[in-house]
Amino acid sequence: MSELNELYQQLILEHNKSPRNFKKLELYTHDADGYNPLCGDHYHVWLKLDGDTITDIGFQGSGCAISKSSASMMTAAIKGSTVQEAKKLFEKFHTVILTKIGDTISEENIEELGSLGALAGVREFPARIKCASLAWHALNAALTKKDKSISTETEKN
Repeated sequence: MSELNELYQQLILEHNKSPRNFKKLELYTHDADGYNPLCGDHYHVWLKLDGDTITDIGFQGSGCAISKSSASMMTAAIKGSTVQEAKKLFEKFHTVILTKIGDTISEENIEELGSLGALAGVREFPARIKCASLAWHALNAALTKKDKSISTETEKN
């Protein structure tokens, strides 16, 4: 299991060093701002939808390695998916990282997340859950209401 944890740590560090889709979209249909006032993490998420399909996504901002890696992995995972698929992935991801220590997470739930499963370990550090979920909440806000701003201290994380 320690080899798997090391692989996950390497994946998180790699996404932090070279984030995917770290760009502002010039042409977008939805966007939202996410801010964690407790630690200062701040990201903006832009989406371009064609019908119900997310054809492009970008994010910019600053934050810790976990928040940046999570945003990067999120954008890579949902690019090309439908709004429904993105919302479903948000729910799966959120469920896994919010599962309390001692409660059982099935390996199947983590495997369904693909590389996002690397972030399942944040549940062991409750203060970092908001870091991992910040960009996801911004994504959810962008999908539900255009030009919305969210804070980790006003949203249920």
